[in-house]
Amino acid sequence: MLLTMKPYGTTQHGEQVDLFRFENAHGIIVEIINYGGTITSIQTPDRNGTFEDIVLGFDTLQGYESNDNPYFGATCGRFANRIGNGHFELDGQFYQLATNNGANALHGGLRGFDKRVWEVQADAEKLLLKRTSPHEEENYPGTLETEVTFQLNDLNELSIQYKATTDQPTIINLTNHSYFNLAGKGSIRDHLIQIHADRYTVVDDDAIPTGELRKVADTEMDLRQPTAIGTRIDDVQGLGYDHNYCLHSTDGSLAIAAEVVEPVSGRTLTCLTTEPGVQFYSGNFLNGFKGKYAHTYHKQNGFCLETQHFPDSPNQPTFPSTRLNPGESYTQTCIYRFSHA
Repeated sequence: MLLTMKPYGTTQHGEQVDLFRFENAHGIIVEIINYGGTITSIQTPDRNGTFEDIVLGFDTLQGYESNDNPYFGATCGRFANRIGNGHFELDGQFYQLATNNGANALHGGLRGFDKRVWEVQADAEKLLLKRTSPHEEENYPGTLETEVTFQLNDLNELSIQYKATTDQPTIINLTNHSYFNLAGKGSIRDHLIQIHADRYTVVDDDAIPTGELRKVADTEMDLRQPTAIGTRIDDVQGLGYDHNYCLHSTDGSLAIAAEVVEPVSGRTLTCLTTEPGVQFYSGNFLNGFKGKYAHTYHKQNGFCLETQHFPDSPNQPTFPSTRLNPGESYTQTCIYRFSHA
């Protein structure tokens, strides 16, 4: 395994950012910057050995810092996904967060983990990113010590391992927000997706869960068998898929959440997780973003598989808990496995 580093730029706050490049024995390349713990490039081969970059992003650090960045490749926290009305209660204490998604809080706030420069520890095998989120950062309680470890192996697996501890009760929900396009460009509507979930979290028109876990059977949400993303996407609530699927595995063991195949190239992505949910997002709000390689990203030009606990869990007592107490460790693993048919 080869891991190299080079300077990537300086943030608007004057912080140095570096780019870390993994390359395995099969020529697969993964590039990550310590700004936002962001995956900027994943290059994988098709069935003929032709390599393409299969994640959306920007050419420069300024792109990732821009207000237009829709979390391309980012590590999202402290609480990924949405919290209804931007507030929650914990042990009788009311906490009001920034409302940066209409009336709701999204992906950790105005300056969440995706907009922070992380401390780096790297060796030939792995990239460890660390940061201390102080008490009341973005109005979350407790000082949170967080580590995210990236590794690429010769089985063509990119693993992302998360760990966090706190000095007082808090909530936490971390995820990676890479947008994939297994063709390298164009629409994802012909990609075949399979998600191993019988139920999903029903949401209101603001994408906040109602508390109902509805069966996918006989609905446009049923992706239990390989299905072209575009088959029923126009029947989905809102502008397309942006829903949390409740996975079969709920005991914290590593299991396959989803598989996606791009039929022309044969490129295949398998997503494994220890989390109870995965947010399948079909890039509904990509409305002319100017991305890398002079690409312009339009609606449904990328998809996300965000492994996570369920949205708005702090306000939904029947959902798996996102509470973290002192003396406990938050841990989760996500693996993106690359292959071709």
